Amino acid sequence: MKLRRRARTSWRSWSLRRQLLVGILVPTLLVIVFNTWSLHRKALIALNTAYDRTLLASAKIISEELDVTGYDDLAELRATVPYSALEAFEADNQSRMFYRVSNMQGELVSGFAELPVWHGTIPARPPYAALVDFYDTTFRDQPVRVAVLLQPVASARGRGMAVIQVAETLELREAAALQILWDTMARQFLLICVIALIAVLVVQRATRPVRQLSESIQERSEDDLSPIDAAAAPRELQPLVDATNDVMQRLSHLLEHQQRFVRDASHQLRTPLAVLKVQVQSALRDDLPHRQALEEIGGTVDRATELANQMLALAKVEQLRQQSQPGAVRWDVVLRDVALDVSTLIAQRDLDFGILTAAAPVQAHEWMLRELCRNLLHNAIRHTPEHATLNVSLQVIGNEAQLTVSDSGPGIGDALASRLFQPFSAGDVRNGSGLGLAICQQIAHALDGHIALINRRDATGQIVGLDAVVTLPVAG
Repeated sequence: MKLRRRARTSWRSWSLRRQLLVGILVPTLLVIVFNTWSLHRKALIALNTAYDRTLLASAKIISEELDVTGYDDLAELRATVPYSALEAFEADNQSRMFYRVSNMQGELVSGFAELPVWHGTIPARPPYAALVDFYDTTFRDQPVRVAVLLQPVASARGRGMAVIQVAETLELREAAALQILWDTMARQFLLICVIALIAVLVVQRATRPVRQLSESIQERSEDDLSPIDAAAAPRELQPLVDATNDVMQRLSHLLEHQQRFVRDASHQLRTPLAVLKVQVQSALRDDLPHRQALEEIGGTVDRATELANQMLALAKVEQLRQQSQPGAVRWDVVLRDVALDVSTLIAQRDLDFGILTAAAPVQAHEWMLRELCRNLLHNAIRHTPEHATLNVSLQVIGNEAQLTVSDSGPGIGDALASRLFQPFSAGDVRNGSGLGLAICQQIAHALDGHIALINRRDATGQIVGLDAVVTLPVAG
């Protein structure tokens, strides 16, 4: 298993050009090797057929020189065939031919006595219009090919059956087969070279846009995240180019967000630090009683700490948005946990607090839901007068879960409503940093939801509170 995984990894680490060449040439080479073997095998069959026909012709020449006296089993065969009659069939003296003529009982009539007697059978469907059989054997320590012809012999003095065997050594056949093999391999090798050259040229041309695209990206500066202009790239590369441009766009957005975060952080933290410095200098000059000075310094530190925490929370929301799809989380459970955490603040202001929840699974990071609920409850507690009512409800409507935080505060004016979700746009600059609602909006958008602030009015049209409504899709 490890070797297989290692081989697969090694294959994937190859260049695209190398993969294409190997993927084209290796199967082509295997096909050509099989084709060479098949052509050579068919050529040998055709070669044997041609030479077997020569052997049959030699046997028929011998049959023309036979004579017989007597009939059937009493027939006596005579043959006056000189060996020179077969020399015309010996090609270029590269092979030698031998013959044997005998009757059906195997008794020698003429020819080479040491040539083994045929004991085979005639095929049911012989390849030629004659009673002929072909087989391979050894004669005088040499491999030979033998043709056997059963030839009826008739004359005015008798009738009988002759067995004519003609054997040929294989030098000429082997030389011809070897020549055919070399010729076939030479042609196939030339074909491989042509195919390899064409494959290299085609692959080189096909991968040129990939190399050009790679060089274009490498030549870019480190901070250049503009889209890649690859309109002339092949159709197969367009999904890769589009995906790369999408990644660059997200990176550009993330980089812009980080730069804006650093800029806003440096600007917003400068004010509390300056105030803190003035308060410390005032305390050193004894302009205020020590306890009052320390209380003012403590308040400034608390506001700076809250500001830093909320800015870090805003940055974390963007970071989580870039991560993989989160799992399902019970929003009602998170909401009740956060309500329990802020119960001390609720008790300090003696609020009439009510909470009603339904099971609401949503697809979200638990930290996001907790931060969303905490900011909404903190804002509602801060703006609800003491001894007033604060209600929280979570219900599922269709495929959406809806959280409503209803305070009894003064609501929001039209001028503030248009910019309340912008960072550092607090309704009360003395009691807030202006990031809480911005964080809530970022979280809602990251979870494919939305948030709205709605003034609640009585029958006379007077504002009696504010409803913060967050809607998120229910996890499937």
